[in-house]
Amino acid sequence: MLDKFITPVIKPLLKPVVMLIHKRGITPDQLTVFGFLIGLLAVPLLAFEMWYGALAAIVLNRILDGLDGALARHANLSSSAGGFLDITLDFLFYAAIPLGFILANPEQNAIAGAILLAAFIGTGSSFLAFAIAAEKFKLEKPQFKYKSFYYLNGLTEGTETIALFIAFCIWPQHFALLAGIFAFACAITIFTRIHGGYHTLKQQEANEVINNND
Repeated sequence: MLDKFITPVIKPLLKPVVMLIHKRGITPDQLTVFGFLIGLLAVPLLAFEMWYGALAAIVLNRILDGLDGALARHANLSSSAGGFLDITLDFLFYAAIPLGFILANPEQNAIAGAILLAAFIGTGSSFLAFAIAAEKFKLEKPQFKYKSFYYLNGLTEGTETIALFIAFCIWPQHFALLAGIFAFACAITIFTRIHGGYHTLKQQEANEVINNND
């Protein structure tokens, strides 16, 4: 929900760093993989209840995630392969963070963590499934033209998810409560994406039939 407001603000701030990285010969895909590995460090840190160390890994992962796309655009290296790598590793990272909290305290966090992971599967699958169909119909991406995948907006997007992870690290004792609230918000996102995506594609299919008959 907040991505369309936050992204235009952050994008110009990344440009000086992107130029420096480009001069050093680092590729966007290398940056993507490095950021993912940094993000995975949060899992053992969370498991051993090193909350602020995990928070640092999460924040650094997100910074690098913003830089890889900006670098690809700056160096004219945007590609479907890079977009695929980026989105796949992003979803793996999102799933890894709740796992870290489950490992830290299975008795208290396991059920809430499992519900949150199920909700992430719902938001992720509805997002990616619509992206495939959107590519078929060549739907425009007015808010995210620089993204490799079509973004079907929802209540819980990247900005909200990262805010949740930060809250987890600051108040780990409230993980179950926060996870439950966010899972409910994800359920709303899933419903709106399925409803909106289905009717959007039905309309596109109807328009295609009309155009073919003309």
